[in-house]
Amino acid sequence: MNWHVPNPTVLGTRHAVSSGHYLASSAALAILDAGGNAVDAGCCAGMALAVLHADEVNFAGVAPIMIRLADGTTVSIDGLGVWPAGIPADLFLREHGGVIPSGLLRTVVPAAPDAWITALREHGTMTFGQVAAAAIRLARDGFPAHPLLVAGITSRQRGYRNWPANEAIYLPGGRPPEVGERFVQADLARSIQLMADAEAATAGGREAGLEAARAVFYEGELAERMVAYHRENGGYLTAADLAGFRSRYEPVVTVRWRDFEVMTCGPWSQGPALAQALRTLEAYGLDGLAHNSPAYVHLVVEALKGVFSDREHLYGDPAFVDVDVQRLVSDAHAAARAARIDPERAHPGLPDLVFGVPQPLPEPKDYDELPVVGEGATSYVCVVDAWGNAFSATPSDGASSSPVIPGTGFVPSLRGMQSRPDPAHPCGVAPGKRPRLTPNPAIAVRDDGSVLPFGCPGGDMQVQAMLQVFLNTFHFGLPLQEAVNAPRFSTWSFPNSFAPFDYLPSRVFLEDRFPAGTVEALRAKGHDVRAWPAFTRDAAAVEAIYRNARTGFLEAAADPRQPAAAYVS
Repeated sequence: MNWHVPNPTVLGTRHAVSSGHYLASSAALAILDAGGNAVDAGCCAGMALAVLHADEVNFAGVAPIMIRLADGTTVSIDGLGVWPAGIPADLFLREHGGVIPSGLLRTVVPAAPDAWITALREHGTMTFGQVAAAAIRLARDGFPAHPLLVAGITSRQRGYRNWPANEAIYLPGGRPPEVGERFVQADLARSIQLMADAEAATAGGREAGLEAARAVFYEGELAERMVAYHRENGGYLTAADLAGFRSRYEPVVTVRWRDFEVMTCGPWSQGPALAQALRTLEAYGLDGLAHNSPAYVHLVVEALKGVFSDREHLYGDPAFVDVDVQRLVSDAHAAARAARIDPERAHPGLPDLVFGVPQPLPEPKDYDELPVVGEGATSYVCVVDAWGNAFSATPSDGASSSPVIPGTGFVPSLRGMQSRPDPAHPCGVAPGKRPRLTPNPAIAVRDDGSVLPFGCPGGDMQVQAMLQVFLNTFHFGLPLQEAVNAPRFSTWSFPNSFAPFDYLPSRVFLEDRFPAGTVEALRAKGHDVRAWPAFTRDAAAVEAIYRNARTGFLEAAADPRQPAAAYVS
């Protein structure tokens, strides 16, 4: 769906924000104009996106965050919950036929509220109430339902009908909302307001207030509601799971790409895949390849297949799995992956490992279109402030495959659906273990001091879209917004990260703005090519800001594939 006519890159001199919805971007800009920094504004937009993209981002979901401080320090907050301590690792193999079913059993500890508060406490300047005010207002007063929201709810309405509390929010009056109809989330507004009220009633300064807001969710009324519902309905989430949870600061994966340091999240997510893909393509060589030509598309697809092979067989929670990240992003591994690329023929499936122990692959599937994933496709926000701080976050989790806790307006994170039912798999289920997350915010820093926070929704398309936009800009020289607008391609020749983990060997999707000759040339190389509509959200939706040290300007871009907006001042 084409949400609006693509705009040129917007330029500013003070601060900039780009996010997956224009109302979230305007809320973040207001925070910046009021004197808040990039972290304050980013957390504001992130919580607002949980309201505005309600079918794709859940207030009690996940929220991985990367922050580049003005002093050059970069930190990564995982914003990702763990499996409850009491869940048996073999539960899904033993009792559910190797399937993680819809419902409470896919619940991991909700992490997003803690992630936002952690970022605010350590790196922000404002209170929770100030930063959450936009989310509260949008949930309480409602907003016009946009086409993306309506399409998502409509496609997943069978899931919402499984639980009365979900149906009441997402199918008011028994049907999906219509475009332009007011969409209200009164219970969610009340839940967030409870946190803000606890902060306001607390003496002792900003940090004490933030902790009081957090305590309402993880130890107070909201925690009690979650625990009681799980106890009464066969779930595993306990008071101890919630009270003991804290988001983790995780090492940032940093790789050299020409005159950039590209920083991604660790292998608890798919973040290193972006770093690996850039390294593999640089080892192979991009010189002489025309932008989006058959030879270029083929090369990128084949490089991604090798990277996704490593992801499938090796990535997992580093607290449980020994992931040799430095070897994966090394010169030697990039060269080895590049050497296996045949410039004339597509690999028919997932390439073999260069090192490590391979895992059994799912049976290959064959269907014409990608299925509707059991949950939405995430959202994204980036901010750069006047002091030079940069913020990058990819909040996620939907509400159609697990129940809303009655009276709260939210679903405790259902991200367990990205774990594998077999505990022997690197991203298999285990008590206290994190699923392997698809959301993966990134930041790149140039030797001249320029900074680029960027990211997108899109599940397994995230790394692919981020890679293409980055190369469109910094290899092919397209202006940032043109780099975002450019037609995209994708491979699906790997097990999907979402249950049921479908594997589509050789499958390639291209937006239909590619010429017919490109499609035929790729088919001649052995790719199973299918068409996407122009500007489809299936091709992800990249938001980015480039603080250009050479010009002194902030350049911001928002993807026309969703109701995104980039604002500058």
